[in-house]
Amino acid sequence: MSHVIFEIDQQAGQKFRDELLTHDSEIEVVAGSAATVPYLHDRTADPTRSDHPEQGPTVVFPTSASQVQTIVVAAAKHGLSVVPRGAGTGLSGGASATESQVVLSTEKLNQIIEISAADGVAVVEPGVLNGDLNRVLEPLGLFYAPDPASAAISSIGGNIATNAGGMRCAKYGVTRQSVLSLQVVLADGSLISIGHRSLKGVTGLDLVSLFVGSEGTLGIVVQATVRILPIPVARRTLSLFFDQTLDAARAVELIKTSTVQPAVLELIDGPSLAAIDEHSGSSLRQNGAGLLLVELDGYGIDEQVRDLRKIVLHLGGRLNEVSDEEGQELWELRRSGRGFPTHKWHIGEDIAVPSSKLADIFEFFPEIERQFGVSVSAVAHAGDGNLHPLLTQNRDEADISNQAPPSLAQAANALVKKTLELGGTITGEHGVGNVKLHWSEWELAERVRSLQFDLKHVLDPSSLFNPGKAL
Repeated sequence: MSHVIFEIDQQAGQKFRDELLTHDSEIEVVAGSAATVPYLHDRTADPTRSDHPEQGPTVVFPTSASQVQTIVVAAAKHGLSVVPRGAGTGLSGGASATESQVVLSTEKLNQIIEISAADGVAVVEPGVLNGDLNRVLEPLGLFYAPDPASAAISSIGGNIATNAGGMRCAKYGVTRQSVLSLQVVLADGSLISIGHRSLKGVTGLDLVSLFVGSEGTLGIVVQATVRILPIPVARRTLSLFFDQTLDAARAVELIKTSTVQPAVLELIDGPSLAAIDEHSGSSLRQNGAGLLLVELDGYGIDEQVRDLRKIVLHLGGRLNEVSDEEGQELWELRRSGRGFPTHKWHIGEDIAVPSSKLADIFEFFPEIERQFGVSVSAVAHAGDGNLHPLLTQNRDEADISNQAPPSLAQAANALVKKTLELGGTITGEHGVGNVKLHWSEWELAERVRSLQFDLKHVLDPSSLFNPGKAL
């Protein structure tokens, strides 16, 4: 399948900007310049670029749905492709752009329009940060369940684009389970509403699920109605240390088949514990070579702790109930304590396997290390089998080529192939973007890929939105 990416000259860009301001003088539009270079990529640098561009793309900052419509119509008229962008925290190149594209930033579409405790919904614009919504909800005794590690800095629109997961997905599911309805601007500039405000509703096809996870390739979300829940009556953090990472992975399967229902179930392997200690000054590794961080919530916590203790003891582990303060420290270490080894070549990944295969994928790490001369570690949203492996390789300081050795990419390929053999997927929550396009062909049958392009063509026949991503 070929991807259409429009190339434009400066004159076309100027005509586009002039037309926008003619229709709505309040639309903020910034011409491509050195100031817009950061909008060429998200938190994952474009792997196809080795240069250091001096000019970025044209960037527009709408503040209303009608402005988004105006921008889309003008872009289509002048042959410009549009890259929707949330907070730019993506890790698969889904918001990367070229100098000749228009980046439509939703960061100023950041209003919380409504909160209804009775209906259990909040209506928000896509630029609202996940963490900000929860800060507003907390005094009302409510919370929004999706909890990606980047919750403090990632936008709900971006979470919707990638169907982000996070730590609470063990009990509450990923973003898709919390999105009831959307307002979307299509490639022809029309504004549609899909889904339902009610928790139940099956009229027509489930277009909401089609757009959630579509990485901005089908339309631009300008409003979302999301589920909100009462804050549980109690929450408790437990640390479960094991002498071996594989014991921690095996404990996950036992927990999943028990009556214990963790809200959060995270696994940190031995090398990751050591990396956290080195980066953050903690001392986790001395307690074991595998850690399960568990949050229980709601009623019946004492009974769940009792059953959980039996599982841990059966595998020779140690269960500790920690204070609220200690729990907050542990969760922060899980979110951001690992760091990345700047002195080594490294690739951070996002794979998922069935929970019953979690131990199998960890057991495969030493084989990859032996075969390719790399080191492999991982933290995992163990409750749903989503791992974030880190593959590293020593870097020769004398090497000025700035090119990672082929063996590092070969190791990543081997890891992905094993993941697929185990019934897993190449991406659990980060999305395909442009970084994983070559792997999507391994996972999806040709007829399935063809069908996805057909759907793209129906909704966006000129490949206006985010061409070259996801599909």
